[in-house]
Amino acid sequence: MSKIERPLRADARRNRARIVASARKLFARLGNDAQMEEIAAESGLGMGTLYRHFPNKQALLTEIVRERFEAMIELAHGAERIEDPGDAFEAVLRSYLEAADGDAAFQLALLGSTEFEWEGVAQQKAEFAAVVTRIIERAVAAGELRGDLRYADFPLITNGVMATMYFRPNGNNDWRRHLELVLDRVRTAPR
Repeated sequence: MSKIERPLRADARRNRARIVASARKLFARLGNDAQMEEIAAESGLGMGTLYRHFPNKQALLTEIVRERFEAMIELAHGAERIEDPGDAFEAVLRSYLEAADGDAAFQLALLGSTEFEWEGVAQQKAEFAAVVTRIIERAVAAGELRGDLRYADFPLITNGVMATMYFRPNGNNDWRRHLELVLDRVRTAPR
C-alpha cells in the first residue's frame, strides 16, 4: 500500500525552509564539509526535526538543487520569450550563472564534488534542458551561434564558469570575464 502524501503544516513548512536556508549558508561557507549537526544548530532546530525532513545530507542537497532548478526553469522560460535568438541564449546562460553565484550547494552538485544523486531532480532538469535546447536551436538556426553548439555544451560551459566561481583559481573569482571569453567562442559574430 502506498503512502499518501499530505501537505505539510505551516510550522513544518517554516521549519523545512529554515533548514534549507541554513544548509545553503553552511554549504557556502564550508562546502561539502558542512555537517548535519551544524545545519541543525544553524537553523535553531533539533536533530530530530532535521532528520524528519531530510534523512541525510544527500537528501538535503537534493532539495536545494531541486529548488534551484525550479527557479532556473522560470529563468529559461523568460529567456525563451526574448525575440532576438542570440540575446535569448545569452540571457539564459547569464541568468543561470548569476543565480548559481553564491549558491555553493548548487555549484557543488553540478561540479560533481559530491556524490550527488540526480534522480531527485530528474524532472526539473529535463524540463530545463528542453527549454534551453529550444533556445540554442533557435539561435543556431538564426546564425547567432556556431552551428555545432548543442544542449550538451551548455553544462560544459556553465560548469567551467562555475569552477571559477567556486574554486577561484589563483584567487580570481572573475567568472563574468570567464563567461565573456566563452561567449566570444560560441557566437558567430562579436556583439
